[in-house]
Amino acid sequence: MTRPSHRPILSMRLLPLRYAVVQLEADAALPAWWPSKGLRHASWAADELSLVCEETCVPVEVRSQRGWRALKLQGPFAFELTGILLAVLQPLADAGVGIFALSTFNTDYVLVQDDALAAALAALRAHGHQISEG
Repeated sequence: MTRPSHRPILSMRLLPLRYAVVQLEADAALPAWWPSKGLRHASWAADELSLVCEETCVPVEVRSQRGWRALKLQGPFAFELTGILLAVLQPLADAGVGIFALSTFNTDYVLVQDDALAAALAALRAHGHQISEG
């Protein structure tokens, strides 16, 4: 039996800053330039340390991809809920917009490149999502 698709309508907020996604060696510690506030995310894996933070914090010589804008999904979301990220990622994929996703205990963040932001916002709004800016 096929389960009907459930695509929740979500509220999200476009954060005002631009972010960078940084790649460091797997055994690296958090760098001295790591910010002490704001949206920042660190993820250690066996082969790398990935960081996300405001792009102005990242020195130019550090391997990074800059120009990301962040959409904060207005949570919190219970862990039992399904389809939260899919409801955002599917319209973006259909519009040809690449993403970088982050999750916290309460919510999710979806980052899109600044040059794709207009297309991303249009695609999300066309699917009924509410987006506030600032």
